[in-house]
Amino acid sequence: MSQGRGLAGTAWGCSTDTQLRAHKILVLSQQHYGAKIRAPHALVMTFLFKSGSFREKLKSIAQATYAHSRNLAYFVFTYKGLLAAQSQLQGKKIPFHSFLAACIGGWLVFGDNNPINSQIIMYLLSRILFGLSRLAVQKGFIPQPRQDPFPLLAALVWGTVLWLFEYHRDTLQPSLQSSMTYLYEDSEVWHDVSDFLIYNKRTHSK
Repeated sequence: MSQGRGLAGTAWGCSTDTQLRAHKILVLSQQHYGAKIRAPHALVMTFLFKSGSFREKLKSIAQATYAHSRNLAYFVFTYKGLLAAQSQLQGKKIPFHSFLAACIGGWLVFGDNNPINSQIIMYLLSRILFGLSRLAVQKGFIPQPRQDPFPLLAALVWGTVLWLFEYHRDTLQPSLQSSMTYLYEDSEVWHDVSDFLIYNKRTHSK
């Protein structure tokens, strides 16, 4: 990925052919990255929680992997292109360019509310909240905590998610519901040792 970013970052002032080559390398690198992170996740979640034939499961994994890698490639292509356009128009790069380019790219590429986009947005949201909290401390908007706040955060997060799961389950994201159902409800049923190898939820208990 770093090679793709470097090529793209230095190619905007070069010839059209150079820019096109940089764009192609950038897109391919994002597709490769998307496939690497989505395929293992889709494999585990599909075989743990989804029903259907082996062929249907493989098709679902392939579709999820393709959608994730394609969206990442489209977004990076859009974002870098808009950054270059703004820099060319204003003659320099300013911080707002990144925000505006990413906003437009996010709207165009990730605006469709589907399971893949939803997982990506929630992944980013949690990291944004952490980043903004650290930035607020760095800028002096929030005083430096005297003690590590992470234990309190962990307690509140787990307390809240289990409360939602037990009493307002429909508000949680479907894959989280599936995972928590498997951990906290299906685990109460025992069939045999295969429960630990495959899946412990069956139509008829022994």
